[in-house]
Amino acid sequence: VPSCAVLANRFAKQVDFFSIGTNDLVQYTLAIDRVDDEVNYLYDPINSAVLSLIKIVIDAGAKNKIPVSLCGEMAGDSNYTRLLLGLGLKSFSMHPSAIPEIKNIIISSDISKLKRLSKEIINCDCLVKKNELLAKINNI
Repeated sequence: VPSCAVLANRFAKQVDFFSIGTNDLVQYTLAIDRVDDEVNYLYDPINSAVLSLIKIVIDAGAKNKIPVSLCGEMAGDSNYTRLLLGLGLKSFSMHPSAIPEIKNIIISSDISKLKRLSKEIINCDCLVKKNELLAKINNI
């Protein structure tokens, strides 16, 4: 949940690992029920608030030397793999059918290039520009 992500550095002193569930994180951060047809079009995994929370947890894990894993739809969606790698994620949990494609992306990625673009995506306030940056990161 978002409150745990905000306090990840404190929790890191008490836990052995972090597991980020992106489906719930997006839903609770944006107050949007993804199964509600009235508002599910607002469900946005690359919203800056969501990405910032993911980055906070990844950084807290790195700082405190504890593993961070990410599960949920984002983990198995190849559109987000390079973005998540650029944020520092090293462990993805996904449906087995998604593994070959995600593995190939991970193996062929230049993390140093991804870090800069991932930061740009987090800091971007324009959805159109953010989607352009996401397309750019996916063509590296």
